[in-house]
Amino acid sequence: MGSQAPSANNQSLSVSRSANQWAIAAALAFAGALNPLPVPLAGLHKFYVGQPLWGALYWMLGWTQIPRVACAIEGLWYVTQLHQTKVFEAGKSNSLPQDSIVTSQQTQAAAAALRELEKLRQEGLISEHEFEQNRRNLIDKLS
Repeated sequence: MGSQAPSANNQSLSVSRSANQWAIAAALAFAGALNPLPVPLAGLHKFYVGQPLWGALYWMLGWTQIPRVACAIEGLWYVTQLHQTKVFEAGKSNSLPQDSIVTSQQTQAAAAALRELEKLRQEGLISEHEFEQNRRNLIDKLS
């Protein structure tokens, strides 16, 4: 496999996994739950997500139906995590750059206006009081 899943020691697993990793983990979990073959596939998803002890436990209990039920439940959980990751990635890629561009443009415009006000004040075209009022208005618009 080209990319390795993060280890189980990572506390923010749902944020650190990509959508593809959640999809692979879900497919492995469902394969373990729905496997009609005598080859034990229950627990493969645990090895993939970096939990080899749990994977070994699933294999040891493979003769019971417990690992199959657990695989089905975990497969559903992985699908929900997959959906949340896709929503998070879509929101992050769509809104953050646009918001930062707008904020950057506003900040640059306010900085240019402040420089112009300072220039007018230094040339004596506006009073100190007018400069301070306009400066406060610009700063209030930014916040």
